[in-house]
Amino acid sequence: METQTRAASGGGPTLVIEPKKGWAHLELRELWAYRELLYFLAWRNILIRYKQAVLGVAWAVLNPVVTMVVFTVIFNKLLGIGSGKYGVPYPIFAYAGLLPWNFFSGTLSSAGSSLVGSQGLLQKIYFPRLVIPTSAMLGTFPDFIISFVVLIVLMAIYRFPPTVNVLWLPLLLLLAMVTALGVSLWISAAYVLYRDVQYILPFLVQLWFFVSPVMYPTSKIPPGKWSVIYNLNPMTGVIGGFRWALLGEQPPSHLIWLSALMVFVIFIGGLYYFRRMERIFADVV
Repeated sequence: METQTRAASGGGPTLVIEPKKGWAHLELRELWAYRELLYFLAWRNILIRYKQAVLGVAWAVLNPVVTMVVFTVIFNKLLGIGSGKYGVPYPIFAYAGLLPWNFFSGTLSSAGSSLVGSQGLLQKIYFPRLVIPTSAMLGTFPDFIISFVVLIVLMAIYRFPPTVNVLWLPLLLLLAMVTALGVSLWISAAYVLYRDVQYILPFLVQLWFFVSPVMYPTSKIPPGKWSVIYNLNPMTGVIGGFRWALLGEQPPSHLIWLSALMVFVIFIGGLYYFRRMERIFADVV
């Protein structure tokens, strides 16, 4: 934002805040300056998420566990889809894939409408608008932590200890967060301008789910050009990396760098698009 001081009719100076012309600078340092607001909004989202829910925290356990059971019965028992050649029990194989996927899809659902849901805040005060989708993403993080604890319990039940690759998990978690936030920036900004996004988003998430290796191993993808195209999906690298780090499942191929590159492109592009549209949020929302 640009600030100018103008003389008011009464003689005193008036501070005017105006949007920058052209492509706005990212100015990510503003997020740190408004970190207390980010914390407050993230905590508010967490309270709202659990306070009025009948099942409360239990929903963070039931959702992935029930989905895992359904996948195991249908895809593993009936259709014969296994976890690959590494001998990972299918229930924890499916659950490990659901872990980053549920975080990703939950972030899109929460952050997609976050700007529209914060209409009153947008129209009253100035703060970096990036705070809103970022806080929505952080608000889904407790579900991830709870689901992760359940995965540790499942691994203990199946006597399947984590491998030394688990040391890579923080980096892969960061990759998952950047992926979720990058896509959310595109969607939340577009939602302000085009309310049709609320109808497109569920379809997009469902389609994205089927082209991501949640219920089947990446070894099922034929090598060659199909593998290259498949790894253009950033969630391919995220989910495959999680399974490798936690279960020692199929090691990521060199194509994981292609997924990582797509994460970078989506995130940086989302930042610039979001900042570009930021100047009209308060007027349009």
